[in-house]
Amino acid sequence: MKKFLKITLSVVLGLIAFIALYLMAAFGLSKIAVEAEPAPAQTIEIYILTNGVHTDVVVPIKNDQIDWSKEVKFENTVSKDTTAKLIAFGWGDKGFYLNTPTWADLKFSTAFKAAFALSTSAIHATYHKQLVESSSCKKIAISEEQYARLITYIQNSFQKDANGHVINIKTNANYGETDAFYEANRRYNLFYTCNTWANNALKACGQRACLWTPMDKPIFAKY
Repeated sequence: MKKFLKITLSVVLGLIAFIALYLMAAFGLSKIAVEAEPAPAQTIEIYILTNGVHTDVVVPIKNDQIDWSKEVKFENTVSKDTTAKLIAFGWGDKGFYLNTPTWADLKFSTAFKAAFALSTSAIHATYHKQLVESSSCKKIAISEEQYARLITYIQNSFQKDANGHVINIKTNANYGETDAFYEANRRYNLFYTCNTWANNALKACGQRACLWTPMDKPIFAKY
């Protein structure tokens, strides 16, 4: 019995120590800024957008460099509306996206699988006609060369089929009439969250970002 209690105490103390170290790292490393690189001719406007928990990266649907709608098709949305000008990309745990429409629907099994990389991931793509800057929506101007890097980063986040096309997830779990889900690479975990993905997207195109963060607020604090 004493041996069992010692083991239990060690596990509990270890868990507490892990949580404390994780929170310290999340707070400390998110305060350290990666500065934006200088770039001439910053002619392309992108956005970062948060719902208070999760960060999306928003880009033009079409310009001379890429037409996202050729792969991330309007027809995969409920509305099939082709008049949108912007598309938001968010990466995250597939279970969260498809099985947790509200926090009230969150199950322990979903959270546990997400935290410890036991689930697969998905990209949530949402079309927007326009965005208005606010505390939860920040506009960033980047160059064509920087956008080329961001394009590569986003494209590499999609899982592709044998023919190199993105894989639409057929589901009724859409958040609205202008969004769709796609299979994604990597697995969500405590150290690589939806916000880590978005923060890394900013790094990929040479913009101000956190050294590392699992949260959205430190990203927006930089803007």
